[in-house]
Amino acid sequence: MRVAAAPLYAARVRLEDLRRTPVPDLHRLYVEEERDLPSGGLSALKEDPRAGARAVAEKIEKRNHEAQAEGRRLSRLCAFELPLWEQGIVLVGGCDEVGMAPLAGPVIAAAVILRPGTRIKGVNDSKLLTPEERDALEPEIRAQAVAVGIGRAEVTEIDSYNIYRAGLMALKRAVLALDPQPQHLLIDARRLDGMAMPQQPIIKGDAKSITIGAASIVAKVFRDRLMAQLDGEYPGYGFRDHKGYPTPDHLDALERLGACALHRRSFAPVAKKLGLIPEQQELFAAPKKRAGEAR
Repeated sequence: MRVAAAPLYAARVRLEDLRRTPVPDLHRLYVEEERDLPSGGLSALKEDPRAGARAVAEKIEKRNHEAQAEGRRLSRLCAFELPLWEQGIVLVGGCDEVGMAPLAGPVIAAAVILRPGTRIKGVNDSKLLTPEERDALEPEIRAQAVAVGIGRAEVTEIDSYNIYRAGLMALKRAVLALDPQPQHLLIDARRLDGMAMPQQPIIKGDAKSITIGAASIVAKVFRDRLMAQLDGEYPGYGFRDHKGYPTPDHLDALERLGACALHRRSFAPVAKKLGLIPEQQELFAAPKKRAGEAR
């Protein structure tokens, strides 16, 4: 009986210690440092007569619920990768591009291959994350990746071919920069010509696939840092802040200073400033229907 009772006695002692621990220490240990509570510790804190201890229990419980929800979200985010990994296709690549809408600067694409089973807390469509969240996730993605590739389409290519084709060029270059090459490619609602591996276009893939989401973060961080660097080479336009997007400050600078070498001449606001006829009124113009096709 004594042997069987010893663990119970030790557990009671730990809970008693918990009840005697000052509230600031409880907060530091179990909220800030996220240490594990002893068995039954959360219930003990919820029943503690001290309001501060019960508040600590509420924060711990909220954190646990958020962790469970994030776990479920990450499971859904691996829905396209998991069947491939289970088939033994370990080199699953995801790619995405950023910088389609700005008036200035290149299009940047990234391609990422993650190790099978990788789950990185917080990975999502880069547009849904703050700059601070993206900057924190980018090195973790690179650390967890088998390979990362970057591709770009320059302003001259955007103006020569059109923005849609330039985006495809950047994506293809990013995939070709991967070493090793992927066995299967997940891509955000596109298809790349001339690629050897099977491709799977996914509408809104950056919010549905962990590899595409990771690629969107890497591409966004890369482009933001590039535009901040180019701000020093082309001062006065505010590229560090707006990254080339058509914000009021950017349009005002364009009006005051005129276009620089980074500006896309085929985009209407820039073409208007230069007195050119804009070639691209829309980023993604719908293809014209052939005669006889239903409208």
